[in-house]
Amino acid sequence: MNLQQFRFVRETIRQNYNLTDAARALYTSQPGVSKAIIELEDELGIKIFERHGKRLKGLTRPGEAVAQVIDRIMSEVDNLRRVSDDFARHDEGALVIGCTHAQARYLLPKVIPAFRERFPKVHMSLAEGSPPVLAQMVLQEKADLAIATETLSQTPGLVTLPVYSWQHTVVVSPDHPLADLPSNKAEALCLKDLAKYPIVTYDHAFSGRTSIDEAFAKEGISPDIVLEAIDADVIKTYVDVGLGIGIIAGMAFDPRRDKGLVGLPAGHLFGTHHTRVAVKEGTFMRDYLYVLLEMLNPELDRDVIEAAIGLPE
Repeated sequence: MNLQQFRFVRETIRQNYNLTDAARALYTSQPGVSKAIIELEDELGIKIFERHGKRLKGLTRPGEAVAQVIDRIMSEVDNLRRVSDDFARHDEGALVIGCTHAQARYLLPKVIPAFRERFPKVHMSLAEGSPPVLAQMVLQEKADLAIATETLSQTPGLVTLPVYSWQHTVVVSPDHPLADLPSNKAEALCLKDLAKYPIVTYDHAFSGRTSIDEAFAKEGISPDIVLEAIDADVIKTYVDVGLGIGIIAGMAFDPRRDKGLVGLPAGHLFGTHHTRVAVKEGTFMRDYLYVLLEMLNPELDRDVIEAAIGLPE
């Protein structure tokens, strides 16, 4: 058995058991991938994959155990490469940050310029997606880390660390009846007030949408949600054109920038949420990644991070 066979098995699983897609991802031929898998199965004396004709349908029971071992082996191989890179090219390399649109738009612009000034030779990429997609990207090592509010902390194989806490804000046009609510009386705002109007808010996978739905459901209220979006700027745009009131993450509302809207704090209605950064458990991290995490949250020093991801001190 060899690392190439392990790599072929791992990629086949990642590509939902499609040998053609696995071969394309590995820049090789489909027959070559199939042959390598069969040879490994023959050597182990077990079938790794369930088959229907020539198609792979899933993992056998022993295949599930084999897949876990292969994933651990390949993760350690990847760690060896990172160790080599970290000592040979201390301040240069590549960094893929998985993030939602909200983090790319409102959080990372406060961090990336300072990081780039310190590490000008590190090539950075932002990979935007929904929290479940971001979690899989980190698990499959297609991203070095992911930043989001939902999903990450519930995903096995990921270690998550706190970045910041936030609450929702209701946004309305200046001539809306709710805009007359004095800022010092914002907590007088109730769910029944919001339910009187059409609502524009996030898609179910983003920015605390679950807590919005749960809050209304707990009060037995069925809100009229007329538009869902993944982007707070889109939500604000449709509030501005009169489609309804908006419910967005508080960090996405800036009175100086959003002068055509009025923001009403809604943490008392929908609770406090926690944005977290996730890395793969047991992963060796380049020095510059530690620096980035500390820039995201100054409390995340190297000792805290290494203890969390399971690396020896």
